Parts: sequence; C-alpha cells; structure tokens
Amino acid sequence: MIIMQWRRIHRWLGLWAGALALLIGVTGLILAFFPVRDTWRAVQAEPGLPVAVLAQRAAAQVAGIEELRRLPSGDIVAYSFDGDQARASRIDPASGQVLGDYQASAVERWVRNLHRSFMLDDPGRLSAAGVALAMLLLTLSGTQMLARRLGGWRRLVTGRIRGTPVQRIHGISGRVLALVLVLSSLTALYMSATTFSLIPADAGADPDVMSAPGEQSDQLVEALPLLQALPADGLRKLNFPAADDPEDVWTISTDVGDGWIDRRSGYVLAWQPAPVARVLYDWVYALHTGQGLWAWALVLGLAGLCIPVFWVTGFLIWRQSRVRVPRLENNSPARRADTLVFVASEGGTTWGFAKALHDALTRNGHAVHTAPLEQFQVSGSARQVFILAATYGEGQAPAHAARALDRIAGLEAGSVPVTVLGFGDRQFPAFCAYAEALDQALRAAGWPQTLPLECVHQQSAQQFERWGAALSGAQGEALALNYVPRIPPTLPLALEERQDYAGGTADPTVILRLRWQDSGPMARLLGGGMPRFKAGDLVGIVPPGSPVPRYYSLASGFRDGFLEICVRRMPGGVCSGFLYGLKPGDRVQAFIKPNPGFTLAASRRPVVLIGAGTGVAPLAGFIRGNARKAPMFLYFGARNPDEDFYFGAAIRRWLGEGRLSALSTAFSRIKEGGGYVQDALRRDADRLRSLVAKGAVLRVCGSRPMAAGVAEALDEILDPLGLDVRRLRERGRYAEDVF
Repeated sequence: MIIMQWRRIHRWLGLWAGALALLIGVTGLILAFFPVRDTWRAVQAEPGLPVAVLAQRAAAQVAGIEELRRLPSGDIVAYSFDGDQARASRIDPASGQVLGDYQASAVERWVRNLHRSFMLDDPGRLSAAGVALAMLLLTLSGTQMLARRLGGWRRLVTGRIRGTPVQRIHGISGRVLALVLVLSSLTALYMSATTFSLIPADAGADPDVMSAPGEQSDQLVEALPLLQALPADGLRKLNFPAADDPEDVWTISTDVGDGWIDRRSGYVLAWQPAPVARVLYDWVYALHTGQGLWAWALVLGLAGLCIPVFWVTGFLIWRQSRVRVPRLENNSPARRADTLVFVASEGGTTWGFAKALHDALTRNGHAVHTAPLEQFQVSGSARQVFILAATYGEGQAPAHAARALDRIAGLEAGSVPVTVLGFGDRQFPAFCAYAEALDQALRAAGWPQTLPLECVHQQSAQQFERWGAALSGAQGEALALNYVPRIPPTLPLALEERQDYAGGTADPTVILRLRWQDSGPMARLLGGGMPRFKAGDLVGIVPPGSPVPRYYSLASGFRDGFLEICVRRMPGGVCSGFLYGLKPGDRVQAFIKPNPGFTLAASRRPVVLIGAGTGVAPLAGFIRGNARKAPMFLYFGARNPDEDFYFGAAIRRWLGEGRLSALSTAFSRIKEGGGYVQDALRRDADRLRSLVAKGAVLRVCGSRPMAAGVAEALDEILDPLGLDVRRLRERGRYAEDVF
C-alpha cells in the first residue's frame, strides 16, 4: 500500500506541478550561468590583504566613498556619491583604481524574480515554495520507486536500469541528480521559510553605539586595529562613517562576525560573532544559488537542465501507460460474474491480453468481471478465475499489486479453479518470478487450477494464442483470443538486396538488406524518420492482412546505414512467407523495438557469442559493429556449411580484419562436423573459463532447446570457477534471445 501511495504521489505531483517545476527548472538553469560568469571575470584580492589596506586604497581613488562590498564572486564594489549622483564602481583591490561602473544585470534580476515568485510577489513566493515541496516529494518518491525497480536500495547506485529509452533516460538522470534535487528543494523551502519569518535568517537588532564626542580628527583607516586584523577575503561589507554625522561609526560585516568602530579613537565599540542563523542561511543560499561556488553552480545548472528532461520523459511514460490500458466493454459486476479476470501490470501492456481474454469469454456467453489484482476476491457466483500477472524489475510485483500476494496467501482456499498466466522478459534473471510466486501461494493454499502456470516472453502474441488453444481444450469450448497489440507508427523499408540459402533439410532462408529514406536528424528529433537502433534490437514487421507484427533480430546498427535480418521461411508462416517473397525494390512496413537486455554496451571486456542457425544474425551484427576490435569469440552451430552457414563469408572477412578474435563451428549433418554448438563449447572449455574469469560477457541466440543445451554445457564448464549461467545472468553478463 505504501508503494502504491508513493506511485500515486509521484504521478499526480509530476503531472500537476510539472509545468511550474519546468519553469523553475529552466529559470534555475539560466541563473546558474551568472555565478560562473561573475567568478570568471572577477578581480580577486590577494590572499591575506587586510580590510584596512583595501579600504585605504579605495578611499584614495573613489571620492565620496560610503561603502565597500565584496560580492560572492570575489569582486570588490565601492558605493559613493558624486554630488547628488549615486555610483557603484568595480575596483581593483591591488590599487583601488576604478575598473568601471557596476550594475546588476537586468536580465538576471528579471529571471530571478520569475524563478522566486513568478512575478507575483508574496502569492508567487508561496507558489514557488509549494513547487519546491512538490519537487522534494517527486524526487523522494521517484528514488523509492527506482530502488524498488532495481531490486533494493543497495542497487540504487550500481544497478542497471532497463526498459524503453524514455524509461532509461528518466531513471538514469534521476539517479544521477536525485541528491542535488533534494538539496535544491530543501534549500528553497528553507529560504521561503526565512522570507515569511518562519525561521530567523540573521541576528537581532544592531547594538546602539556612537562615536565619542571630541574635536580631534578621524582616525586614519589604515590605523584601525580591527580592520588591520580582518582579511579582505572574508569581507561582506564595510560602511564608512558619514562625513556630516559626527556620531556615526565604522561598521564592518564579515563571515565571522560584525563590528562597530569609533571613528576618532579606533576603539571597537561592539563586536558580534556571526549568529548561527546567518551562517546557516549563507550556506543555504550558496548551495541553492551557487553564488560564490562556481563549480557547484555548474552542477545546479545540470540539475535545472534535468527538470525538463524529467517532466517530458515522465509525461511520456504516463501517457504510454494510459494508452496501453484498454477500455473494457460488458464488464459484469463481480457478484454476478461466472468468470473473474485479475490483472497485475506495471506499464499497462498486460491489460491488452486481459481484454482479449475478457472479450473471448464474453463472446462465448460468460459474464466476466475484470479488475486489478489488488481487488482479488472470489464471489459465490464465480466458476473460474484467471490471474494475468506481469513481473516488474528484479522479480517484484507491479506497484499497484504490491500487497496482493500477501492478501491472496492469507485467504482460505476455495473450490474455484484459479489459473495464473505470467508475463515477463527472459533477459531478466527473475523471469515471471511474481507470477510464479502467485501460483505457488495458490497451490500451497489448496486452490485448484484449470491449466498449469504458463509464462509469456516479451508479450508474445503467438505464445498467448497457444495458451488460448490449450485453455479451449481444457474447458471444452472454442475460445478465440484475438489479441491485437498496439503497433507504434511504422516506416517503409525498401529491399536493397537479398542473399539466399537453400537450407538443406531445413526450410529455405534469406538474408534481407533493407534501407530507409533518411529524413535527417531534425526530423528524427521531432519523432519522424528511422529511430536509432543497435544490432540485437528487434524490428517489427507488419505483414499485409495481419494486425500482429513479427519480430526479427537485427544484424546491423543504425550507423551501418541499412537494416539486415535473417529470415527462415516457415511452413504456413504469414510473415516469413511474405518476407521470403520480396524482390529488390519491394517495400515493407516496420518499426523498431529496443531490446536493451540483449544489446551490447561499449566495452573492452571479452565477448563470447553463441548462436545456431538464424540465431547468428544479431551476433553477426555485434561483430560487424566491433570497430574497436574488442576481444570477441563466436561459437556457431548449423547443419551443413554449404547450405546454412549464414553470414559465413562476412564472418570470415571480419575474422581477417580483427573484428572477430576466433571462430569455432559445429555442423551436425556432416561427418566429423563437430556435432552441436554446445559440443564446440565443451571442446573449448579451458579458453571459455579463462575468458569468463577475465570478465567476459556472453550472448546466446537461437532456438529454445539450443539455448537450454548451451546453458547446461556452460554450467558444467564454469563449475570449477564457482559460477554458472544463473549467477552470470544476475550480474548482467549473460543474456539470451531465443525463439
């Protein structure tokens, strides 16, 4: 429940306070420039220069001087009157000479007023304080959710943030600048509290002092002991005694305290150490504005730049989740429903599958009630229950269902069958862990089931359809699950060339190279044109006459200037048949689906690539993109080198160029071909152990049985190191792309 409340706080504060936070962030970014500029151009006093000497030099050069100020940047400004004309002059502390007039920037003043009060005086200051409080709660709630997503607070700093590019940008920028944003929000709240006198910002009233009467002339400034003892680099301001007021005194304010000096005797009339309230306020002010701390000002500027990024990416994430949650029709009340469907979904995608199941059951005459999992309760009219549960982060429940498992485990078991269908991504070590936990709790409590637990990988429509067919058989009724995924905007790709392989006993295969019309960086920035992609990402192809896209691993990256895939024509395959029949010049509609758990990050660590059949496609893309010639080793399995050694010529060329360090093959249909790819791994066990010991990352692509055989072989090979595939996966060093 607490997690759910944090999520709601984060969402609604981000939406409603986001616009004002955006304005404060932009103006804060602008204001952060001025301390850097001022420090850069300031003329600093030499270290240890006494205030008395500085004042004497200034008085000798500036007629009618009344006050000296040291700005946070280090600049010295003399305030004087030239007749009736007030003047402010920057002076050189080494000589007292006037460097020019000093005038605060009108732009800076305008932006500061906009930043502090939205140009609305006290009501605006209250609003700004409210936005600061909202930013504090946003940062705290976002940090809490990020820690949960990464698997705990210990992984908050080092854990790998996964998800869509927008989610990664939102999470990474938040992780980097969370502390800065918390500090900025707290200091803003403190300064607002001092503005409205809720917290003192300085000492009380000044002491009532005056110079002693007398006829003697004023004490020379350079002879005043206190001013000789105080360094200029700690000066805040020095007020000269007024010429027309014989009772006026010298007044000095420094970082360590304030003093009042008799103008004739030089005697210190009073001294007040700097009060704690002022020292604290000075630090708060410096931390919030960067005044006097130019390096910190740069950090604040980065934080200000981050706020628009937060707001835009947060809004996009919210909008994506809203779009993914479909509207359910004919949703019967729970008390009258014979079928209950409960959903746990983090981003909303699982609701699309729930709608397909809901609609199919409704068409068959069932009264169906579909609701979030936290509302789990089996009514007396229910005859069957389904739970569709996605796994979030490192095996956690979606935020809204955080307490559902405990609640379900505490219920007394009934006689109504409860079937669990899980959704997740096999790249995560805890694939469908939440669905597994739900299923185990239900079985332990004694709830029956219609079907055993099934786990759907990467929202596979085909796997969902197979589950529906199994459900139809178990229930004895035809159940058509018409799941139609929401397809992002597609772009046309034109076939440039193709390379055919006979396939031997397997089905014929073709490597297709497609190109897009480049619309330029500006169009891509505005959401048009081909998005950037990496080898190992997926391309979704929408075949004519079918609403369901098919995904193919990419054997090229955006910088290659083309998009390359390897397609095996499957018997009756709608998309593979369509693609296999393409001729140069033909066009297809496609979109990019990031696959961040599988793609390779830039690194000098060794890379072990293991693939079989068409699974070599993304591995070939990794090798193609290895321009830095990092150590890369390929283990490839196929049937016959003359028929299905896909990318064979290119792989041999890359081996000669140094993009590939070594190649090991296994061909299962020829004599002395070496068997299967896992056999090649066992033959090379010593080198594999050495590579893994050096920190190698592993990527596996191919059929599910092949991946299982590879994992078994690697567990045997790595056992002497105390490692296995599970541990490597948990450390982000092992990932699969299986089909």
